Amino acid sequence: MLEEEVAQKFAAYAEARLPGARSVSVAAISRIHGGASRQTYSIDLAYEDATGPKTKGLILRRDPPDSLIDTERRIEFAAIKSAYGQNDLPVPEALFLETETEAMGAPFFVMGRIEGGEPLNPFKMDAIEPHRKAVGEQFFRHLGGIAALPVTGSALADEVDVPAPDQCWRRELDYWANEIRTNAASPQPIAEAAIRHLERNPPPPAQRLSIVHGDYRTGNYLHDGAGRINAILDWEMAHIGDPYEDLAWATDLLWCGNDQERAAGFMPWPEAIGIWQEASGVQFDPVAFEWWSIFSHVKALGIWVSSAKAFKDGANDDPILAWSGWFTHAAHELMIAMRLGPKYGAGGPQ
Repeated sequence: MLEEEVAQKFAAYAEARLPGARSVSVAAISRIHGGASRQTYSIDLAYEDATGPKTKGLILRRDPPDSLIDTERRIEFAAIKSAYGQNDLPVPEALFLETETEAMGAPFFVMGRIEGGEPLNPFKMDAIEPHRKAVGEQFFRHLGGIAALPVTGSALADEVDVPAPDQCWRRELDYWANEIRTNAASPQPIAEAAIRHLERNPPPPAQRLSIVHGDYRTGNYLHDGAGRINAILDWEMAHIGDPYEDLAWATDLLWCGNDQERAAGFMPWPEAIGIWQEASGVQFDPVAFEWWSIFSHVKALGIWVSSAKAFKDGANDDPILAWSGWFTHAAHELMIAMRLGPKYGAGGPQ
């Protein structure tokens, strides 16, 4: 759908949904590229109500024909609602959720737009200087803040299953192993070796059940260029599980420019973990973190093989899917091989 058509259809939808609004129009619209799970548009909405002319900045997230990952827009919407206004998290307001296709040709949801931010490329971490420390402190504090969100009574808990603390790992590993086996165009021996290792060496039960963002990392937040994170984005993989899943994914080497000395490419590990512990209320366990860290590589391979299949099948022509199926897939295979190599000898996995 062309931007002009999106604008026309959305103006009609918004006029029917905004209380007291009339003469609704889209003053400006632009496609935001980079994400591959939704078609994202920034919209300046103009309208009148009883008090006079108004403008409102919005973000429209519309389902594409296929995506890098298969997600439910109702879950992302519920996750944003669960985090909005909680624990000082910079999260946009969830406004409209549409599960039918009549209004825009595909399901979509709408949230408020947070102004004045830009994403940080995880492959260009030096661009955050001289604010690396300040952004890093917020990065880990917000990560802990998400883990500390209440699960009981949350909008997300109404939409997803709540696993037992000792089954979080099994559910996630089974899901991503199935994604790899279903979507891979060729055998995946490195992924299979990692899956076997994780199955034979399960982690401790979750210390607490938490809302898991699912894709919290550099690249999925906005910063104002002066040392402040002002928006946490891309909640489409949110679920309830072990908070170590988010910590491991956020500090995966792919997202920190291969900087092994600094957590997530920001600061020394002890300092980062201390901030996360204080904000989350979870005590750091190196055994749990090791398991979830290797799992993060497997999860990544599940995403990359799915993206490659979608591109190959012609379901989505966004070049980021082809790049993910090549470069990042190879990167995570190498990470797994380097981590599991010492665990394998003549007698098999130890």
